[in-house]
Amino acid sequence: MIELSTPNTGTHGRVALVTGAARGIGLGIAAWLISEGWQVVLTDLDRARGSKVAKVLGENAWFIAMDVADESQVALGVAEVLGQFGRLDALVCNAAVADPHNITLESLDLAYWNRVLAVNLSGPMLLAKHCAPYLRAHNGAIVNLASTRAAQSEPDTEAYAASKGGLLALTHALAISLGPEIRVNAVSPGWIDARDPSARRAEPLTDIDHAQHPAGRVGTVEDVAAMVAWLLSKNAGFVTGQEFVVDGGMTKKMIYSE
Repeated sequence: MIELSTPNTGTHGRVALVTGAARGIGLGIAAWLISEGWQVVLTDLDRARGSKVAKVLGENAWFIAMDVADESQVALGVAEVLGQFGRLDALVCNAAVADPHNITLESLDLAYWNRVLAVNLSGPMLLAKHCAPYLRAHNGAIVNLASTRAAQSEPDTEAYAASKGGLLALTHALAISLGPEIRVNAVSPGWIDARDPSARRAEPLTDIDHAQHPAGRVGTVEDVAAMVAWLLSKNAGFVTGQEFVVDGGMTKKMIYSE
């Protein structure tokens, strides 16, 4: 089911589609782009949360309930955006299935593996496929949210690491296939406190949290959002096919608490 509120009559300006934008980093990206004058269409599987978030973000935010791994939903969603706005200038692929419980290899079943790769890798491919004709018309840009886990994995994150590594390869390939009209880049967050700003204020990270980080710094959603916004701007007009690591100086070797 695709759901999109009707935008105000006469709205103009750049339009961005941001997937997985009802929480965490995706929400931070949507909010940052809106603050810079973008009109943003958010997608998420959670219809109730997505609709609520769009209302909080204000009149330049709209919401579509979408499973990015379902090509019919992607096609309908992109068509809906074009029908409402008549243009699309940017695509930010943030929707992902993480490994919150660190599933061991012995417990990893093929259905879960396939779902992670479907959302994290097939999703960005499908979105690029259906958005490319409209992005090309406005010399648009694509930013894929990868992860430092593609290069330095935690234990028992095979599905997530493999999907994000594949996403980096997809990013490089798309940059060649869609260039020069469409720029395609990836942002790989490292240790990011992805909670909403209110939660971060209510319960700040402790000195112990910071001490676990090799450089003593833990990132925020705003750090990632600022990088994404720059990559979508004209200031990055010569930048494509790149991975930008936002990890606060982390080394290749992870540090774990006792």
